[in-house]
Formats: sequence, C-alpha cells, structure tokens
Amino acid sequence: MYALMSNASLAATSAGGEENISVVVDGCGNAVNKATHPSHFGVPLAVPEWEAIVTALVLSIIIMLTIIGNVLVILSVFTYKPLRIVQNFFIVSLAVADLTVAILVLPFNVAYSILGRWEFGIHLCKMWLTCDVLCCTSSILNLCAIALDRYWAITDPINYAQKRTVGRVLLLIAGVWVLSLVISSPPLIGWNDWPEEFSNEYPCQLTSNQGYVIYSSLGSFFIPLAIMTIVYIEIYVATRRRLRERARASRINAITLKNASGAGGGGGKDIISTQQDQESVSSETNHNEPQTNSKEIAKIRENPPTPKKKNRRPKIKDSLKEERQKHQNSERLLQAPPREDSITDNPENSSDGQKPNGDGLSLNDDKNTKLLLSNSTNRQSMKKAAGVYQFIEERQKISLSKERRAARTLGIIMGVFVVCWLPFFLMYVILPFCSSCCPTDKLINFITWLGYINSGLNPVIYTIFNLDYRRAFKKLLGIKC
Repeated sequence: MYALMSNASLAATSAGGEENISVVVDGCGNAVNKATHPSHFGVPLAVPEWEAIVTALVLSIIIMLTIIGNVLVILSVFTYKPLRIVQNFFIVSLAVADLTVAILVLPFNVAYSILGRWEFGIHLCKMWLTCDVLCCTSSILNLCAIALDRYWAITDPINYAQKRTVGRVLLLIAGVWVLSLVISSPPLIGWNDWPEEFSNEYPCQLTSNQGYVIYSSLGSFFIPLAIMTIVYIEIYVATRRRLRERARASRINAITLKNASGAGGGGGKDIISTQQDQESVSSETNHNEPQTNSKEIAKIRENPPTPKKKNRRPKIKDSLKEERQKHQNSERLLQAPPREDSITDNPENSSDGQKPNGDGLSLNDDKNTKLLLSNSTNRQSMKKAAGVYQFIEERQKISLSKERRAARTLGIIMGVFVVCWLPFFLMYVILPFCSSCCPTDKLINFITWLGYINSGLNPVIYTIFNLDYRRAFKKLLGIKC
C-alpha cells in the first residue's frame, strides 16, 4: 500500500526532553506549529508516549499475524499433498506479495507514524516507497488473477483444464509481478515531484504528481476493481444458473426413478449416468474440495449402493404357510381328496419327481409361490433404485452446498477488498487535485492501515473456507482434532 502517511514534518526537539513546539508543513502546504513529545527512550515522538506504545503494540500484532498467516499458506501448499495443485500457485503468489508487504513496508510505517518524521535516509526512503507500491499492487493484481482463473474454470471447464498448465500459470504470475514493477518504478526514473533531499520540511512520501497519481491508481486499483467486479458477477450468475439446472435435474431423476421402478427396476445405471453428466460440469470455485472421479462412478455403476435389507425368506415362508393352511382348511370343508395334479416340493420321494407330499401343496400353491417371489424381486429392485436415488440426492445436496458456499465466499472477497482499499485510493486520488482538502494525520494513518490490513485478511478469506487448508494449518501447528 502506498505510504501516504503524514503530510507534515516535525522539526527536531531540544535535548531537554520537554514538549516543544516546532514549525511543520501541513497537508495543504501551510506552515503550522505542532508539538512533539518526549519519551523515556530519548527519542521525541509525534504522539504522547502512552499512545505511541499502544499504537506500536497493536500494529505489531497486525504485522505478526499477517506474517504468520501468509507463511502458513505458503508452507501448506508445498507440504500438504492435496494442496499441491497448479491453481494454488496463484494463492502462493498472493501470499508472497502480502508477506513482502508485512516485512518490507509495515515496520517502517509503524516507525514513521510514531516518530512523525523519516530517520532512515533518502535512498532507503525511495526504496521503501517503491516497495510499498510494488508489493501492494502485486497483491491486488494477484487477487484479480485469482478471479480470472476461477472465471475461466467455471465458464470453460474442459478446455481450461487442458490450458491450465504449470507453465501457463507461472507465466501469468510473472506477468502480474512485471506489471506491478511497471506501475511502481516510474518515480525512480523521474516521474515525481520529489525534492533534492528529504528533510523536515519535505517528509518521505509518495509523489503527488497528478499524472502519476492517475496512472498508478488506475493500474493498481480501479482497473483491477472493474475486472474483479465483472468477473465475480459472472461467476455468481453462473453459480445461480447451475443451482437451477441441478434442481431441475433432481426432479427429472425422480421421474426417471418412478418410471424405472414401474418397469421392473433397472434404471439405476441410467440415473448414475445422468449424475455423471451433471458432475462433469461442476464448479471449480472451491477447487480443492474432493470430487467423485470416474473410477468411483464406474464402481457405482457396477455395484449400485443399496440400503441394508433384512432377510426376506422368513416372510416368504410365513406367507407360504398361510396359503397352505388356507388350502387345508378349504379341503376339510369341502371334504375333497387331494387334487390329481398336485406336485411335490420334495422330489426325492417320487419315482418321477412329481407326487403329492404330506403338505398337500398344489399347482395353485406353486403359482402363488412364484408370484410372491416375483413381488419380492420387484421390491428388491425398487429398493435398489431407491438406494441409487438416495445416493444421487446426497451428492446433489453436497454439490449445491458447495455452490452456495462459493457464492458466499465471493461476496466476502469483494466486500473485504472494497472496504479495505477504496477509502485509501479515493484519498490518494483526491488530495493532489484538492488544495483545500486537509485530512488529519490520524485519519490518514487509519485509512492507510485499513488498506494494509487486507494483506492480513487475504490468507484468512482464501483458505478458511477450504477444508484442505484448515487441515494443513492444523498439521503445521501440531493441532490434533
């Protein structure tokens, strides 16, 4: 983020350690009197000592959390196997950019905000300002690259999966950093209004050259913001469309199941085939989530999941006994001899395998048995189809849940990005063109650090919604759960 800190410079205080009044230049170019405050460290401060301690403590915590978060992201991708996929290289590049912000930019900004003046020389000042623009621009452009990657993966999944090679991804990442260097380097080669020497009258701050302000703000923020807004709107629309398509496919599967069950149950494979076609166009917004692969689908086709079923034979035997009992009762009532065409279920006692047995089971009983067995087979087929349909429903619920979570994540990404960066870039663009605009130093510092905080929130936003990253973090931190 640009080091648009205090627009005033403080004169050195006396060695006596007492509060002094010095002449400074405010944001509107006016000379004003401003007090400096002594400290127990022997260094005059721009704020009271207690405020300096609180400020240093809070900002140091932000810096440490930013460093830890981005280091965890980088280590997770390179040490946790499920995360070693090509699209996560964009996340690594983002983490590197945010890490450089925390290491190279933020500590100097803490010192500058507390002291109210630059104590590290002109050359380090220029390098600090250049790193500020370079690293923060790279962070923003990496966010834009991630948005484009997800957009291409959703709108053209088959072709982009072939194009998304390691070489192409690394080339795009290199382009992000080169573009960031192109945006940040012009002040070093003369596009600036810097003085010959930085002094108390001329604090270490970015050039207010109006041409460079427009150029850098467009390249660093406004153009990436426009791209991200359009891309995420398209992703959101595509997600909503997929939700409607899958809801419609769920109703079609229900109708297919009913028809298949009515025809004797053999529609499980067709339903699995339909589900496979739907999964082939699944979203990659959360692209580290586990997906059902073709081998799993093939196994499901060969052995469709069925609910646990109890043994049906006892019930069939009970039904046969009831039928035999009814038959025997009717024989007694009619006092009729056994039928001539009765056949046995125990052929070993008959010379031709067909003679009545002691139960008197007749040909009608055999037909009843076949009918019962046929009904039992149909019921089993229907239960198998129901099991397949239940599996499909569970898969669809999981997929829909992923899509809703992805849409919610997109909203959070854009919301945090705009809240953190828009106030700063509005201030950055307005001040060079508004001679009467004189924000206080504390307001400038607050808006500046609001942009810096985005570098600490990025590893949270882009990883906390992903199960693999959470597992990798716990493994790195030695947390067992």
